[in-house]
Amino acid sequence: PYQTVAEGISSVQNSKAGIATKLAFELLVLTATRSGEVRNASWSEFDLENAQWTIPSTRMKAKKTHHIPLSRRALEIIHEAKALGGDSFVFEGVKQGRSLSDATLSKLVKELGYDVDVHGFRTSFRTWTQEQTNFPREIAEAALAHSIKDKAEAAYARSNLYEKRRMMMDSWANYLTDSRNQIIQLKGIADG
Repeated sequence: PYQTVAEGISSVQNSKAGIATKLAFELLVLTATRSGEVRNASWSEFDLENAQWTIPSTRMKAKKTHHIPLSRRALEIIHEAKALGGDSFVFEGVKQGRSLSDATLSKLVKELGYDVDVHGFRTSFRTWTQEQTNFPREIAEAALAHSIKDKAEAAYARSNLYEKRRMMMDSWANYLTDSRNQIIQLKGIADG
């Protein structure tokens, strides 16, 4: 459930996982992307000046280039990953020059006691847009890089809704950050 996603991020951040794994997980959640899209992200895909991640069509399920607006926190994650020194992949695995393995993120959330699949965080995002925002369906679907099934509608839908998606992704990041701050505050009260 989207209500527990911030808690999940906190659990991952407080785990013994490697820094690259923690950063990759949080970026996956913030951008509502698929595991392979994050794990295999290369530095050439990021335009930090314009806060954009462009995943080439060859790495996308629908085989269409996907432009992702990056929230402030997503940009911070990319800068933190850059400090780790990976050459080609943003999130290198144990072996230098190789991306994180296919099972890394799934194994991590399972070990932390979450009975979820990493892909399910896309569902959390989508449900949040439905229940907590006024963003139209087509903006959320564009953020998930879903194709329009109706051929007539697709023929006329020429916009990728980028600026509206930027507002939505910033709202998602703010929701998660606000929720995480509440978790930290409550833990501080209980500990204090």
